[in-house]
Amino acid sequence: MEPVFPSLKRIKQALTNDECSALLKKEKRGVLSLIGTNGYPYAFPINHYFDETKNTLFFHCGKIGYKLDCIERDPKACFTVTEHGERKDGEWWLTARSAIAFGKIEILTDPMKISDISRKLSEKFTDDKAYVEEEIEKYLSQTILLSMKIEHLSGKRVKEK
Repeated sequence: MEPVFPSLKRIKQALTNDECSALLKKEKRGVLSLIGTNGYPYAFPINHYFDETKNTLFFHCGKIGYKLDCIERDPKACFTVTEHGERKDGEWWLTARSAIAFGKIEILTDPMKISDISRKLSEKFTDDKAYVEEEIEKYLSQTILLSMKIEHLSGKRVKEK
């Protein structure tokens, strides 16, 4: 049986798949939510890289920690991004778009893949290639990659009024 994902109730606010993908590419960080080892949700801000050709999100992290304990117990996850929003002249409210992706996390340890994705992720924050290479070299042995193949993606535009 396939998993059932929540459907958007306000269809007129729905974003297209392309708009959701564009948000995942544009935004620098979002919130990754896992199922905690104690059964409670565990959500935390994290930066990401979205490979739209593979429909996959990537996150880098250290080799130990609570998030890995959660993933080992249950790999199901969701990731949410939201933009700051825009305020049009004469309006006090913001109009913002958000996207939410569901999938399962896989832990990758291949140093070449970690280097490649870390480089692409860093390009979202800096053009300083020397700095990026220095950081990758310095931390590669302590880093793993989390890969989340997107099983379901949706998004919406909201007027906060």
